[in-house]
Amino acid sequence: MNENVLGIIAGVLTSVSMIPQLVKVIKNKNAEDLSWMMIMVLISGLSLWVWYGFIKEELPIILSNAFAVMVNITLLTCCIIFRKKS
Repeated sequence: MNENVLGIIAGVLTSVSMIPQLVKVIKNKNAEDLSWMMIMVLISGLSLWVWYGFIKEELPIILSNAFAVMVNITLLTCCIIFRKKS
């Protein structure tokens, strides 16, 4: 398999991996079971991948990880909005 095709497939899969979770949180308006710390760590790691992509001038790395950052920032925002108020 061509390494570029492999990279694109990996990027697409990892970029969309949190979308089902985001849809569920928005639909149920409940983020109680999500770990905001895990999401923060994930956003940090993905942001570093974006930086790495810029250093290497690799557009697939930049685009796929930037999209994943946006999805996870939206998920983190939902965690804040839908958190249970006690």
